Amino acid sequence: MSRKALLVIDMLNDFIDPKGALYVGDQARGVVEPIRHEIDRARREGIEVIYICDRHLESDPEFLMFPKHCVAGTWGAEIVPELAPMPHDRVIPKRRYSAFFQTDLDLTLRELGVTQIIVVGVCTNICDLYTVADARMLNYKVVVPKDCVSSFDQEAHRFALAEMERTLGAEVV
Repeated sequence: MSRKALLVIDMLNDFIDPKGALYVGDQARGVVEPIRHEIDRARREGIEVIYICDRHLESDPEFLMFPKHCVAGTWGAEIVPELAPMPHDRVIPKRRYSAFFQTDLDLTLRELGVTQIIVVGVCTNICDLYTVADARMLNYKVVVPKDCVSSFDQEAHRFALAEMERTLGAEVV
């Protein structure tokens, strides 16, 4: 039997709140409710809920490409209140696009016996895409509910969903 985990990627104030430093846009606000439903369903079905959160250093090299955002310990790096984790949920910080790069996500999933992940959150063409790519390289089955992912660039969003499905073999539903 396949054990599943729901990865909630970067649903953080700096991306989702209009006052955030790197606000993804109104379309990102539109995925909050579908993601809340996915989280509720996962909890009912005993699926592990894991929050993946950008947590940058004050002088992170990523700020050469993007405005300063999700600095550790700031309001911007906090999970939006509507999707607040429960005490038993896991929260894994990351400093790069992929949730697997230099984090303990793979170790955590393997310890839990997880073979399938469900990916929700932002941004489809950045952190979601690179997380899905690494997950597939590590042999995880991946499902991406398309109403639960979003990006500031709709063309890149569509491209990323197609790439996840056609090239990486993820199931986009």
